[in-house]
Amino acid sequence: MTTLILPAVAKLNLFLHITGRRPDGYHNLQTLFQLLDTGDTLSFRLRDDKQIHLACNNPDLVNEQNLVLRAARLLQAHSNCLQGCDIYLDKQLPMGGGLGGGSSDAATTLLGLNKLWQLNLSIDTLAELGLSLGADIPLFVRGYTAFAEGVGEKLRPIELEQKTYLIVTPDCHISTQEIFQHPDLIRDTTKINYQQVLTTNWHNDCQPLVERLYPIVAITLQWLVEYATCQMTGTGASVFAAFPDQTSAQHALKQLPPSCRGFIAKGVNQSPVWAALADTE
Repeated sequence: MTTLILPAVAKLNLFLHITGRRPDGYHNLQTLFQLLDTGDTLSFRLRDDKQIHLACNNPDLVNEQNLVLRAARLLQAHSNCLQGCDIYLDKQLPMGGGLGGGSSDAATTLLGLNKLWQLNLSIDTLAELGLSLGADIPLFVRGYTAFAEGVGEKLRPIELEQKTYLIVTPDCHISTQEIFQHPDLIRDTTKINYQQVLTTNWHNDCQPLVERLYPIVAITLQWLVEYATCQMTGTGASVFAAFPDQTSAQHALKQLPPSCRGFIAKGVNQSPVWAALADTE
């Protein structure tokens, strides 16, 4: 095998509870990660040398801080691999939206190059490598909808009803670091246990602060709530609502405010990246 094309799907936080701040400055979280069937696409082509090159439909994303490049180089160094690759990233997910696009791209890179380079590293090893780059990456490496704790890396799979979601992103970019460092962030939500996940009152502790700092997010939520119960994912700016079917979601999407972009996706309990990898066997 010399080429590989794989998806890098988005996620939603169906709830996000912040239960405390740790001595290292990170926060203890509880969240329910819902994987979606929609996202970016990455293409990998084997090289005989150790060179790693990245191209993208958005050239601004091609830089040394891109998580795809960092993941590829980390994997290459960890495994002492003598091969390289050309990577093409077809970026469709909005950046800074709380949908996990960059983390998902990095996870797909780890999974894809583990296959292409025939490294045979375990999923636990790949998840551990991913965690060193970002807290959400283990979710996408493991590839299942999950209840998460810690900084988001302690995952327990959960089976959810597969709903249709409308995801809407207003025209603003929110810094996750800014929100988590803000003194007004809610940090004292009571912990729940795994058995309470499906019966608890879901909310996002970041949402009140983001709505205050970024009024366009509040305005977008006010628009979307006319169609269905809605909330923000992650630290924003994307917001979402579940719909009973594709038709009703399409109806709302057609009324999308001009300051927003939106797409419809289905929730999945397992990431499509696993089916794509299986097809290469």
